[in-house]
Amino acid sequence: MASSLDIKRRIRSINSTKKITRAMEMVSAAKMRRAVASVLGIRPYAHSAWSVLTNLAKAFESSEGSGFLAVREVKSVLVIAVTSNRGLCGSFNTQVAKKIKEELAHPEKLMINRVGKKKLESRITNQELRTDFITVGKKGEGIVRKLGKEIVAAFPDPGAFGKVADIKPLSQIVMDDYLAKKYDKVVVVYTDYVSAVNQQTRIRQILPISKIDIEKQIAEMDVLAKEYGLEEPVVEYKVEPSPQEVLEFIIPRLIEMQLFHAILESSASEQSARMLAMRNATDAAAEMSQDLTLTYNQIRQGKITQEIAEISAGRAALE
Repeated sequence: MASSLDIKRRIRSINSTKKITRAMEMVSAAKMRRAVASVLGIRPYAHSAWSVLTNLAKAFESSEGSGFLAVREVKSVLVIAVTSNRGLCGSFNTQVAKKIKEELAHPEKLMINRVGKKKLESRITNQELRTDFITVGKKGEGIVRKLGKEIVAAFPDPGAFGKVADIKPLSQIVMDDYLAKKYDKVVVVYTDYVSAVNQQTRIRQILPISKIDIEKQIAEMDVLAKEYGLEEPVVEYKVEPSPQEVLEFIIPRLIEMQLFHAILESSASEQSARMLAMRNATDAAAEMSQDLTLTYNQIRQGKITQEIAEISAGRAALE
């Protein structure tokens, strides 16, 4: 059994750890509030972008077969994995790794390409499918390297994408490689922020532009998604100079918005997960400290009782 001195040292050590985890929880809470504010700020823009594309549905459908709307047989897939660059955030990165492993173990979904109602299933085998990665966050890079997959580009710090303009290096790689037919499909794996205690890992098709995936993404952003135009009647636009030129300008902006939104959602989820993990660590440390304090008091009380008994016995012997 440990001595009272050892227990006292453990109590001091645990209390010091509790102070650190409490401070980290407060920092994560402040960062989470800023990240959530950024996510909520971009959601109306995402809804508006979807509304515009819905109203341009006819031009959207007629433009399929070329550029970002081209539907090809999937022989190679580019996966953008969004994680954190630090740990101590519970199962945040573990869930992303689990999602990636599931997709690689069952690549049938990755081998299906769709735009609107069209769906093109690949005729190649699972072994012939090439899957490359772009990682956002150091943890994602480590996950992909363990899987033995090729990393096309690595962005170690997700916090560097603070503005939409900062996403251009990432989006440019994605768009250039897709237009060059290096990849037939581009997806992003990220963690969607639902609430401070609930984050869900999702995979979304970025290219070719999938109206079905966009609709799901917008609907999952907010329970009030219907108020942002998802069920509004289609408005007929007068487009100048032409629908094709307008779409060529809008689609790259939409791709940037989707990537930026995924990173913002992941950042809010990361800070929420870290805040919750640090809160649990603080509570566990407090509970452990209480248990050790009780044990220390019992040992101390036992020693005092023993000393009183010895004094009483000595006094009785002298009488």
